[in-house]
Amino acid sequence: MNLSKLFLATSTVCLLASCGSKQTSLQSKNQKTYAEISIKDGGQWNDRKYEGGTFKNVETLKVPANHTDHSWYIRYEGPGWESNKVGYRLYLDWRNAIDIYGKKTDTLVLAHVGQDGFDSYHKMSDWGADILKVAKGMGVGSIGRILNNEMYHFKDVDSTIAKVHNDKNESGVKVDYFGWKTNNQKTDLQSWLTIFPDGRYTKHVIQSSELMEGICTGIVKLNKLPVIEKVSENKKWGYIATYGFQTLFEDQLGMAVFYEVATAEKPFEGPNDHLIQFKPSKNKITFYFLGAWENEPNGIKNKEAFIQYLDQNLKTLNDSNKLN
Repeated sequence: MNLSKLFLATSTVCLLASCGSKQTSLQSKNQKTYAEISIKDGGQWNDRKYEGGTFKNVETLKVPANHTDHSWYIRYEGPGWESNKVGYRLYLDWRNAIDIYGKKTDTLVLAHVGQDGFDSYHKMSDWGADILKVAKGMGVGSIGRILNNEMYHFKDVDSTIAKVHNDKNESGVKVDYFGWKTNNQKTDLQSWLTIFPDGRYTKHVIQSSELMEGICTGIVKLNKLPVIEKVSENKKWGYIATYGFQTLFEDQLGMAVFYEVATAEKPFEGPNDHLIQFKPSKNKITFYFLGAWENEPNGIKNKEAFIQYLDQNLKTLNDSNKLN
């Protein structure tokens, strides 16, 4: 059995085996995107760790109050979403960073990632691996708040609810953060993450219930790689990006964030990330982020080709104000 057929068969088995999840029935041979949340069921909490149980997929999850990083409760620690090009996962805890799954196949794989061991995806396999070291950073395209050069993640939140969807031409995750407290201020923040067939990029839409200084997104700083910046001539859209040896496997990865200039306060350097700070707003703010790994099928192999790829996307954004 070839690799693509193997992953399709494995994914189908995992999806059919998952219980209580209407979204799993949408997987098909022709589907090029997928999103999921998978949690342990049948075990029990012991302080801040979940012991025993087996994974099942759910459409909606209210994060338990005692959940934190490495609680062994959510498969690969949060929701995941993928296209036939690349996969992503969101740490659904105080870190709130977005990580990248580099894929060596154009088959959908998330349904079986982490099923054979909680963090087995850190090891390179036939399908690929988790390739990004987030450390204290934001990963790529996640949300934080920076004040006085200090990054506030989501350590103090009243409650968090995540929901996934799988439609014919897209998949995604919606996250509601209720009562996110930073610097003695509170807001409800909504986040919509959507991925599309044949694309590497994720569309990220955020909305805050309160006017908040310092809301930002960015790219984690790794190996002292220089930031690449460009704003289009008409100053509608711009991007920040990095390219080079910045994976866990000593190979090349490009990361980028495309932002609408009118919504941005400034790009600048944070303690752990290259950042785009947004202007305070209660309106929806849209941006895009992506990872491009050299080892994906027909991957981008050098910095020059990566910049050309970014410039093509920038032109599309300036012409149509969207990528999807």
